[in-house]
Amino acid sequence: MSPRGPGSPGWKTLLAMLSLVLSGLLWVNGLLQSFEEPTVGNVLNQRQLELAALAEPALPPALQEPLIGGDPLDDLREDLRSRLEDSAGPGEPETLLQLGLLEARSEGAAEARRLRERLLGQIPPDQRPLVVALEEGAPLPAAERELLSSPWSLSPLSERLVCEALSTTPERCTDRQQAEQALWRLVGVSWAPGLLLLAGAGLLLREGVLRLRGRAPAAQPLVGPSLDPVDVTLLIAGGFVVIGELGVPLVLAPAVQPLLRALDGDPALQQGVLILVLYLGLMAAPLAILWAQLRPLEPCRPEGGWLQWRWRPLPSTVLRGLAQVLMVLPLVALVGWLTEHLLGDQGGSNPLLELVLTTNQPLALACFAITAVVLAPLFEETLFRGVLLPVLGRSWGGGVAVVVSAVIFGVAHLSIGELAPLVVLGLGLGWLRLQGGRLGSCVLMHALWNGLTFTNLLLLAG
Repeated sequence: MSPRGPGSPGWKTLLAMLSLVLSGLLWVNGLLQSFEEPTVGNVLNQRQLELAALAEPALPPALQEPLIGGDPLDDLREDLRSRLEDSAGPGEPETLLQLGLLEARSEGAAEARRLRERLLGQIPPDQRPLVVALEEGAPLPAAERELLSSPWSLSPLSERLVCEALSTTPERCTDRQQAEQALWRLVGVSWAPGLLLLAGAGLLLREGVLRLRGRAPAAQPLVGPSLDPVDVTLLIAGGFVVIGELGVPLVLAPAVQPLLRALDGDPALQQGVLILVLYLGLMAAPLAILWAQLRPLEPCRPEGGWLQWRWRPLPSTVLRGLAQVLMVLPLVALVGWLTEHLLGDQGGSNPLLELVLTTNQPLALACFAITAVVLAPLFEETLFRGVLLPVLGRSWGGGVAVVVSAVIFGVAHLSIGELAPLVVLGLGLGWLRLQGGRLGSCVLMHALWNGLTFTNLLLLAG
């Protein structure tokens, strides 16, 4: 399909240029601000160490060393100590309590006393009995259950450590069923991804061998909307960034406050509903612009539609999406590891990750899941692989279009710490669109990727 008409009117070109400048400023500002935002990587590492410590009683002694290391509690103590030293603030109360208990276990009495004093200054008087667990000597078995029913909610590992510190029979503090559940969660967040990485590496090797031998399937024709670069600039820079990312929150957030007030007393659900509504609002403007751009071209619509969803045959679509997820997984992991070790922690994780980790409200989690696993793949693939990639490919070729669309896809997430892995993910999605010709496979791959991330967070959160 060739672009329509001899060219865009001057007013449209001017509007596209203005949108491009504004979106560039917004994206640069967003990336710079992400340097100051906290990263969820440290929390993920801490949660995994806690999970290993909880699972330890359910593991046979012979399997502990190869599966969770020598002493997960000691590893957790080192991790918490490092985080506290790097923190500019006084530290979270439960982090101080947990580290103090671990220091006391390792005969770090002086450090435990210092942490106790820091903790006393941060918690209200009705919760201060918890700090008794950091005192030397004098176990208090009678007060044990009263302590653990304190209004200060503790994690399962903190409850166990407090119980062991206060009880004359510490072995009774281990919940066998809880340990077994932690073991299965640890399998899901640690060992299962390792197997998926190996499977993905095998598929990558197979793909490479097929291409070297000239036996790889030929790329499908790259069919897309008959739009010109000005149209696409208005769609993404104007509709997605300026209207969707900047304008919609300013207008829609105050408008949904009455709805959120009806959920008073449930902040997690308020947050979940707000994120879902704002994302639906973000989608509305660019999709309306795309509909208006494609409507006059309806008589020339190609077979399969402008976006080439082409879900059928469904088994083929599913297999393509699944195989590409597995192949991109080791590449994203490698790039993420290299970024962390060469550049250090850049900060700027997606705020939704921490919300999933810290929320246990089912309806709020459902709102997060719908946003991340359903709406985001459908919307982002429509823009980046359904429209942007084929329009760029018409002028620059498929390979260049895949790279450029992947970079724009990565930058659009406004997370400097996740930029490189997101670009690699975008390359995988673009390659799938280029080779298979179907947008449906890209949406499925994107949904599977987000679904794996979401599941991993739920398992860590417990």
